Amino acid sequence: MVLESTIICVDNSDFMRNGDFVPTRMQAQQDAVNLVCMSKTRSNPENNVGLLKMANAEVLVTLTSDVGRILARLHQVQPSGNINFLTAVRVAHLALKHRQGRNHKLRIVVFVGSPVDVDEKEIVKIAKRLKKEKVNVDVVNFGEEDVNTDKLTAFVNAINGKDGSSSHLVTVPPGPMLSDALLSSPVIVGEDGAGANMTGAGFEFGVDPNEDPELALALRVSMEEQRARQEKEIRDTTTANTGESGAVSAASAEEELLERALGTSTNPEESAPQSVNPTPSGLDFASMSEDEQIAYAMRLSMENSAVSDDNTPAPMETEDSAGASAKSGDQKKEEEEDYSEVMNDPDFIQNVLQSLPGVDPNSEDIQSAMSSLTKKEEKKDDKNPK
Repeated sequence: MVLESTIICVDNSDFMRNGDFVPTRMQAQQDAVNLVCMSKTRSNPENNVGLLKMANAEVLVTLTSDVGRILARLHQVQPSGNINFLTAVRVAHLALKHRQGRNHKLRIVVFVGSPVDVDEKEIVKIAKRLKKEKVNVDVVNFGEEDVNTDKLTAFVNAINGKDGSSSHLVTVPPGPMLSDALLSSPVIVGEDGAGANMTGAGFEFGVDPNEDPELALALRVSMEEQRARQEKEIRDTTTANTGESGAVSAASAEEELLERALGTSTNPEESAPQSVNPTPSGLDFASMSEDEQIAYAMRLSMENSAVSDDNTPAPMETEDSAGASAKSGDQKKEEEEDYSEVMNDPDFIQNVLQSLPGVDPNSEDIQSAMSSLTKKEEKKDDKNPK
């Protein structure tokens, strides 16, 4: 079995943007390079393949058996500038000299899709050097075949010599798929036709089910399982997103309730019930007379006591309206008597006056007012003896 190390030179000039090959020259070349890589590695697992770009000649991938690495790097190449055919071939030759398998045959596959602006004598000169180093070259001429065919034919003939046939020139006119045109070419088939069935081109998963039905079935089952896993991941992702949106809406509602509660706690004046006996706004105790201050204090104390009594549960009223009227009259009398008792209690009045802001209960005016009120009450008691 023949072991081989191959460097593939790709054309990445601005001419590769043309659409005479479907869809463009660059993408058609990518498919053809994929075909060549698969052919080389499947014909022998120990074969190595490298990748080089011809515009600004640079080795993109050194010799390797990992086709995926080559294809990933290939799809990053973009059209830019013009190719240098001679420099690219020399760099490819140097890359082959650094191969690990010393018993491998050397081959360069050159894709040329733009004009080769090199004198034919220089091309023949480098071809003779490659022949001396036992390097075979396959040239894929497409896109600019009218300009390049004569030069590239001289190049391949110089490498083969009179009796050699290991190097090949494949010229592809515009129109068909570039990879399809290479399927039956010596670049893929080889001199003995051994590489034709190694490519797997034209078959699902790259495997001929007639030759290896078990492998084709295993690949198909694996592909279906992979598709099922992807669909399950999509469903799980959708469900997770829906759950997250519901949780977010619930969290938003909870945050709104918390904000309302915080707003209520920070504004107690709005939520607190109004006082039963609100203090009149703008009330100035200094401008009130002593009698008015004492009267206001007494009224306030009586109302507060009534409010405290209202907090106790009231008994159910079972009396009729007449009884209720009589009861209310008795209550008024009792309240008047209570009022008289309160006015006759100097200690209570003294405590009330001390609680009023801006009032000095020890002032002469307050003392005289209290004396006058006491005298009035005594006169009432004299007129209405019990």
